[in-house]
Amino acid sequence: MRTFYLLLFLLVLPLQSPVLLAQSSPAINRAVNNLNTQRDIELSTEELLQMPAQLAAFDSNNDGMLDSNELGLGRTGNLDEATEDILLGTLDQNGDWMLSAEEIAGSFMRMLALDKDNSGSLINQELVMPESGFGGGRFRGGFGGRSSASGNNIYPAPETMDPRDGKAKIPDRTTFQELSYQGEDVSIDTGLISLEYIKFVITGADTNSPQTYFMNTVRHRNHTSFMRNYGMNSRAGMGDNDGKLMRGVLVYRPLLQAPNGEAGLYTYEFEPFDRYDYELLQVAHDELVRNAPILEGKLAYHPMPAAVSLYESQRSEFAAANLSVFMDGDEFSDIAYLPLNEAEGFGTLRLMQLDERPGARDVVLYETLPNEMPHVAGIITGFRQTPLSHVNLRAVQDNIPNAYIRNANELDSIRDLIGRYVYYRVAADGYEIREASRAEVENHFAGLRPAVPQTPPRDLSVRTIRPLVQVGFADSSSVGVKAANVATLQGMGFPAQAIPDGFAVPFYFYDEFMKFNNFYADVERMMDLNNFEKDAGLRERVLGILRDGIEEGEMPDWMLDALAAMQGSFPSDMPIRLRSSTNNEDLPGFSGAGLYDSFTHRPDEGHIAKSVKQVFASLWNFRAFEEREFYKIDHYSAAMGILVHPNYDDEAANGVAVSDDIVYEVPGVNPGRTYYVNVQIGEDLVTNPEDASIPEEVLLNSALPVKDRLINRSNRTDVVLLNAEDKQGLRDYLNRIHNGFRELYGVEAGEQFAMEIEFKITYDGVLAIKQARPWVY
Repeated sequence: MRTFYLLLFLLVLPLQSPVLLAQSSPAINRAVNNLNTQRDIELSTEELLQMPAQLAAFDSNNDGMLDSNELGLGRTGNLDEATEDILLGTLDQNGDWMLSAEEIAGSFMRMLALDKDNSGSLINQELVMPESGFGGGRFRGGFGGRSSASGNNIYPAPETMDPRDGKAKIPDRTTFQELSYQGEDVSIDTGLISLEYIKFVITGADTNSPQTYFMNTVRHRNHTSFMRNYGMNSRAGMGDNDGKLMRGVLVYRPLLQAPNGEAGLYTYEFEPFDRYDYELLQVAHDELVRNAPILEGKLAYHPMPAAVSLYESQRSEFAAANLSVFMDGDEFSDIAYLPLNEAEGFGTLRLMQLDERPGARDVVLYETLPNEMPHVAGIITGFRQTPLSHVNLRAVQDNIPNAYIRNANELDSIRDLIGRYVYYRVAADGYEIREASRAEVENHFAGLRPAVPQTPPRDLSVRTIRPLVQVGFADSSSVGVKAANVATLQGMGFPAQAIPDGFAVPFYFYDEFMKFNNFYADVERMMDLNNFEKDAGLRERVLGILRDGIEEGEMPDWMLDALAAMQGSFPSDMPIRLRSSTNNEDLPGFSGAGLYDSFTHRPDEGHIAKSVKQVFASLWNFRAFEEREFYKIDHYSAAMGILVHPNYDDEAANGVAVSDDIVYEVPGVNPGRTYYVNVQIGEDLVTNPEDASIPEEVLLNSALPVKDRLINRSNRTDVVLLNAEDKQGLRDYLNRIHNGFRELYGVEAGEQFAMEIEFKITYDGVLAIKQARPWVY
């Protein structure tokens, strides 16, 4: 390989260098002659454009890359190591001593980056190392010489770095963010995809004067490009316990608990084959904390696979020194912070009991999560909540901040603000909560509600109850999205037992029932009551009276007959499930999850009209009324349809899944997406969990089962709820549902989209889909 890099050096030498040319191979001479078409002392932009083609000519096995055999390894003796390192670092971006297809394709731009005088061409001097031994010509006149630290460190002081390359200190989180990279362009460091990280170099680690360089990792994605600018030998520190130069990565993991008990853990790791013993790692730890005070109490060593055995042999020394260690597999083991919905808001911070009713301007702090909640300004829970509960779906829909913060009510930064106006922000990399002024709060709420009232469409032209096989995706305007989407699922080729079969009761029935009993006039009188708009307690009481009236209302004979005919189509001993399906839920951008109620009609309850009226009445739930009021949705235009199908009281497990990883944002594998799944035992519903219930969490890869991840087990059972067959079935179903509805909703390529499904697994092992709706981002 090094012979090949000699070629690159020769390419920019004047052709009047007969000694070097004479010592090179015929292949090198041919390459020089081919590339330097002008036969002058420089390479022009036009000539450099041919670099990828010249490199590709050495690909003898036609695999698209150049390995060590094709390049040749070993020193030629013609160039000093430092000069070869410039060329090595220029093209070999990941430091693996080979050239990939991407590195070959990018060789023109990599070489042109050495054009320090911006002339558009490369001359000999732009590649030759200065006599000082430092890299890339960067030090000529720009740095104050070498470090003065006891003469043990040959490199320039970190403080003299070009600010564009990095910094010597990280005093705060803002500085860390300025230097860090987070994304998918990580070269061969695939374990860093989507993580926020800074690469660093520690020199003189085995001396009494180590120096730490925090790289601008946006600019320098790999160590090699940074090191060549500062005269650092790319092979230094590569042996076991060779601590002269340590190349590392500092990773921020916001979800995990740090050694000091706070949310937000930083880990440091080194090159894949570096094996450093405890003493050198202690030096690295101390250096990082000394130069980055934000790491104090929040730092842990992450051994790469090659270093695990050495760590295991010295585990007692790490424990004695209280040096924290983070192992592969710990990514989800100690969650201290979970951003359920990333947003920001203002309000009054209130510590809530489950039987208390919050207001729309309250940032609520719960030790456990209530199953019902009206519109609020923000949510904090000290007990881990599931992202797929109805409460969090409401938070997503309403764009309010929601997070699990371990022991939140015991943290001084939160507890001291209870009863005060606060600003509360939830982000992927942490949360912020501070005291706010009244003016900030007022300005915030002034801009939240829609400017004009909204009227949800309702089609009253459909006047009959129809079997689901006669209902399609476009019928949501007459029966609601829930009923229309379940009907649509029936046409996607699922096994018969996987999708419920039944009927759709149209909005027309609800509207006729309300008019038959003059209930719309009752609603008008209710909303005209004194203090109705200002008094939440009054609203809740009179809405309850209205619901009682609806449940006792009379139905016209034609309606009773139609409902009885539908009921008669089910076996007489079968319980029937009646599920709310309105014109203001399950919509793209507005889920309405948990606003309305569904009921099971048992065989001994008589006419099904009883349960139908209960579903009708739920349109006037307090939480539903408050949500419509906040978004200025016309209450009189809201309509209730009903999805009717057999009810099966045999759930071994129930769950919710989203065809995207909406929590941990673990990247998918090409080809493939990552799906997020919650599942809980029996009828302890994921959407409305029992007190202190934690579901099983699973990440499914849409294509490769080997990439599936079990994040967390259910706290209600000792067994894993989703077996391999369940996961494969769920994977297949989610793929079909995601792709089918993506087309039906007309989602463009690249547009963010996912479907959320509710499912169950029966005691007979049948996987069944209860419903499907668009996920609200």
